[in-house]
Amino acid sequence: MPKTLWNAESRQELIDRLNRLSSDKTPLWGRMNAPQMVNHLVGWMRMANGELRTAPLNRPIRYPPLKQLIIYWLPWPKDLPTAPELLSRQKYDLAGEQASFSRYLSAFERKPDRKVVWPEHPAFGNLTANQWGVLGYRHTDHHLRQFGV
Repeated sequence: MPKTLWNAESRQELIDRLNRLSSDKTPLWGRMNAPQMVNHLVGWMRMANGELRTAPLNRPIRYPPLKQLIIYWLPWPKDLPTAPELLSRQKYDLAGEQASFSRYLSAFERKPDRKVVWPEHPAFGNLTANQWGVLGYRHTDHHLRQFGV
């Protein structure tokens, strides 16, 4: 079974790895610095909560079986395009972004139930709660690996 944000141990693993990140870490790929990357993860969490609206992207990954393959099984390539709403080149305080991400991540534990209405993902379209949990874990893991943590 894949790791998911619905699992307390998986969430704690991500927080522990995130806390090992430092502002001076150089990415192994991509153009974001460490604080910008964590801000990107916060944006993803805000999107998953319905707080940040994103425009749909018309990509073939919106449709099964490709959607399931990418969410659950295939390794993620480097330098994937993302929703423009999730990118910013501003300067951010790493500690503040880490704290914000940790709050959003902890909120997954407190969701009243997994049958809530989830927003549409810009690239993957409609997702189940389980898909959001696995995708969220894999997305966060991908970016932590980007910075070697």
